[in-house]
Amino acid sequence: MTLFHLAFNVTDLDATRAFYGGLLGCTEGRSTDTWVDFNFFGHQISCHLGPPFASAPTGKVGDHDVPMPHFGAVLPMDQWRVLAERLTAAGTDFVLAPQIRFDGQPGEQATMFFTDPSGNPVEIKGMADLTDAFAT
Repeated sequence: MTLFHLAFNVTDLDATRAFYGGLLGCTEGRSTDTWVDFNFFGHQISCHLGPPFASAPTGKVGDHDVPMPHFGAVLPMDQWRVLAERLTAAGTDFVLAPQIRFDGQPGEQATMFFTDPSGNPVEIKGMADLTDAFAT
């Protein structure tokens, strides 16, 4: 097993904790007064105080322009559905609302895009079989 690590900037650690820890349910790890780590669906993210990276909707995927760059996770479909319902119930302002794309094609997936409180774009995908993430 290998872990992916991503460090990026956020503007407010309290809001970041509420979002990643509270809303997304990610377990908090180590922290200082300038950064905090989270277990982001089995991977490590480190949120540091600073100016967030710039993003723009320049990624053409199907009929949608998605924010680039972005990061996220690929979850089993049942876990994705639970998270999509929680985010919807919380009134999340989705960049791309929960939906299925590539229906019936290799790599069929559920997806949703939203931003964290600092404006960092996040995509969460859901797949019936995680090995399909690499289907062609």
